[in-house]
Amino acid sequence: MSLGTTDLFGKPQPAAPLADRLRPRTLDEVVGQKHLLGPGKPLRVAFESGTPHSMVLWGPPGSGKTTIARLMAQAFDAEFLALSAVFSGVKDIRAAVDAAEQTLAGASGKAGRRTILFVDEVHRFNKAQQDAFLPYVERGLVTFVGATTENPSFEMNSALLSRATVYVLESLSAEDLEVLIHRSGVELDEQARSRLIGFSDGDARRLLNAIEILQNAKPAGLIDGAFVEEMLAKNLRRFDKGGEQFYDQISALHKAVRGSDADASLYWLVRMLDGGADPLYLARRIVRMAIEDVGLADPRALRLALDAAETYERLGSPEGELALAEAVLYLAATAKSNAVYLAYGAARAFVAQDGTRPVPLHIRNAPTRLMKDLGYGRDYRYAHDEEDAFAAGESYFPDGMPEVRWYEPSERGLEAKIREKLAELRRRNAEADRKRK
Repeated sequence: MSLGTTDLFGKPQPAAPLADRLRPRTLDEVVGQKHLLGPGKPLRVAFESGTPHSMVLWGPPGSGKTTIARLMAQAFDAEFLALSAVFSGVKDIRAAVDAAEQTLAGASGKAGRRTILFVDEVHRFNKAQQDAFLPYVERGLVTFVGATTENPSFEMNSALLSRATVYVLESLSAEDLEVLIHRSGVELDEQARSRLIGFSDGDARRLLNAIEILQNAKPAGLIDGAFVEEMLAKNLRRFDKGGEQFYDQISALHKAVRGSDADASLYWLVRMLDGGADPLYLARRIVRMAIEDVGLADPRALRLALDAAETYERLGSPEGELALAEAVLYLAATAKSNAVYLAYGAARAFVAQDGTRPVPLHIRNAPTRLMKDLGYGRDYRYAHDEEDAFAAGESYFPDGMPEVRWYEPSERGLEAKIREKLAELRRRNAEADRKRK
């Protein structure tokens, strides 16, 4: 364990964190991101080109975004200026630009020296703050490098994004994390190593911070799995409740249910619960799945989903989560149909672009004598008085409206029977129309 250094006055200074001490000094020392940094890969080629360009590094926490930006400044012998969008504002951007102008003018002793302006968490800057970079990027005063954990196409201005190349970084693999454990010098047994890698969840910084905690607690000797468990206790897996990973995972859950994969559906449900997602939010999404993807192929699905939501409200966690799992498994296993969803969307689209058509007189209500005299309700056929409670040939659409068929039931589950029934009713309507002509 490092004891740190002293300052100019001889006062002891704390040692840099392990993550900083092990930060790569060359591209070859970077762990992971072989798809970008391997021989002939995009970022490696960019570094070897001799000319820096603005870029956005999009990837999960601890994937090496800051490290790559620092190495870029080193590779091009450029000044490295860093801002954090969490703590900085337009004033800080202007100060960085002033520093870049001084560097370019030779104030640092190296005339013509470039500046790499690194902006961490760039997605947290608002539109005005992001716009503030544009003129300096266009002039070439700074080479902009933004780092984000969020989808830049949603979180960044298109003007700034169009001037930068987006590189997508990936979480570190278990093998990558093994390399970092080896570099740290910590002695772990197999169980401790496995638990530490699982705890890190692909995040190099999280891994190294955890190792530092273990080293401080036990500077020498082998560390076993029980010690790792005791020191790190229970930590939630990486999960941003309002960010990209949240929406990726809820999308995965919804698609697994739609795809009728019960086990994958259960996996994503548990992943989200384990990551801290609000179970009531998940309950609402499960109800939505029942409506959108099961529909009338199995009307029981909606009732089961609603029951699961109510059960969770009564029991809470963890007992109520079992009801959500039951609903997810049922939805995944049962017949699917989006016919109602499509029909509703088509009807909405038609009404949005259509004019305001009057209700036909024969199906208007006639509570007063005047309205009856005006023809309201005249010739209306009461369906219950007709054969099979169906008034064959009757029209309930506005006069002059083209014939539409928005709802086309699937041939799965209960909708197969609904399909047969509607086909028969349409046949009888067509027959009545022929007789009328």
